[in-house]
Amino acid sequence: MLAAAFVIAAAVGYTTASPFTSSVAPLDLFARSLSSGCSTTGPVSCHNTSAVSDLCCFEAPGGLLLQTQFWDTNPSTGPSNSWTIHGLWPDNCDQTYQSNCDPSRAYTDISSLLTANGASDTLAYMQTYWVDINGQNEQFWAHEWAAHGTCMSTLRTTCLPSGSAQGAEAVAFFQTVVRLFKTLPTYTWLANAGILPSSTATYTLSALTSALTSASGGFTPALDCQSGSLNAISWYFNLKGSVIDGVFVPISAPKAGTCPSSGIKYPLKSGTPVPTTTTATTTPTPTGTPGALPTKATIKALQSSGSLLGGLLSLGTWSTQTLATYTISGDSSSFTMSSSKGNCGVSGGVFSCGSGVSLTSFSAIASGSDLLLASGGSTAFSSDGVPSGTTVYTVYTGSGHAQDYNLVIVGA
Repeated sequence: MLAAAFVIAAAVGYTTASPFTSSVAPLDLFARSLSSGCSTTGPVSCHNTSAVSDLCCFEAPGGLLLQTQFWDTNPSTGPSNSWTIHGLWPDNCDQTYQSNCDPSRAYTDISSLLTANGASDTLAYMQTYWVDINGQNEQFWAHEWAAHGTCMSTLRTTCLPSGSAQGAEAVAFFQTVVRLFKTLPTYTWLANAGILPSSTATYTLSALTSALTSASGGFTPALDCQSGSLNAISWYFNLKGSVIDGVFVPISAPKAGTCPSSGIKYPLKSGTPVPTTTTATTTPTPTGTPGALPTKATIKALQSSGSLLGGLLSLGTWSTQTLATYTISGDSSSFTMSSSKGNCGVSGGVFSCGSGVSLTSFSAIASGSDLLLASGGSTAFSSDGVPSGTTVYTVYTGSGHAQDYNLVIVGA
């Protein structure tokens, strides 16, 4: 379906509620060959208080980003137990939008472009989850890139590292859309609330949005209907840094979609189901394998939604400020860590680093392409709140506090 982005006309509400905060956060969580070199500690798109000159590291004017999904049933597209990808749209902060911004980069033969740039895993995923209702996948993908991807300021060719292959920015676009989609399991979130496709049942809009808002950690999407049936959904974000590897900060939809308040049909699909989980949230499984245990690393916080939000400072506290570099000694089965403040360890269920801290032996456990920090064999950590600005939180082992997360070891 080659639909153009629609206009949303309402003020954007910015919030950082958990646990979904920062839905896709630095995408170095995934195996990526392209790096923007941009910081993710600067202003959030659509929320800068002064002009930003470097639009390679700040998405503008299209800083209101929509990850759009389809529920196609006539004919059916994609698995019977998954929504499918429509795209990623950079609407302006006032909900207007631009499209087809650079015809010179309207690439075609997207399959060959992805394969040539080592993104065959992304292509394979797209062939299942990013499909056109008329079977014209190549045309659909090329349209989404040309109409929307070429309008992203952080994906201009002048923003790419020197020596980047032609079309590398389009490859990054498709990889980012796929990774973001994986953190938004709309079907599973509805199913976990007892909302399933049916030939007879109908649902209220409040039941649908409540289920999705609860599962996402407080963020309400826009639901669209055709003839009273669910057809599409839009999840909204602002961005810190580049589309290539920045932090997608979720927000609630600035305006409701087109579904009525009641009598909403959620029709059955005829596609083949794919395996899903039945937990309250679904953590995406990135492709690739984790690397070897680094000797220098930052420690990033990965929430249950699959989102990264900040990580550890030199005292071992959770923060969204510039992360500390940790020195690691040992191997993945048993190692110690230290920061500029001193040794790191766990005492009384509290993780900390400092001159008076006794070293604790940790281990690293592979999860998809991530390398997770484990204490006592457990990768569960928690805090009493979600950090923002200069507010930091103590890190506890286990999941006994308000905010649960894992800690990802990322080579520095």
